[in-house]
Amino acid sequence: MALIVVEVMLKPEILDPQGQAVASALPRLGFNFAKSVRQGKRFEIEVEGTPTAEQLAQVEDAAHKLLSNPVIETYVVKVEG
Repeated sequence: MALIVVEVMLKPEILDPQGQAVASALPRLGFNFAKSVRQGKRFEIEVEGTPTAEQLAQVEDAAHKLLSNPVIETYVVKVEG
């Protein structure tokens, strides 16, 4: 079994209020390591065996049409494990 991961992030020019809220909360909790924070989404898709080129193409299509909003988000499809 293999894991195809789709990571979705807001484009750098898009404001990220949730990331800003986390960045503001970290110092209040005593964490001073972060210069900034951006929040994203991660989708894990399990497939039998090694993913084929066709499966990866289908996941790429799904990432573009369903899992992300290409106007404001970018995504990366990768195989883990």
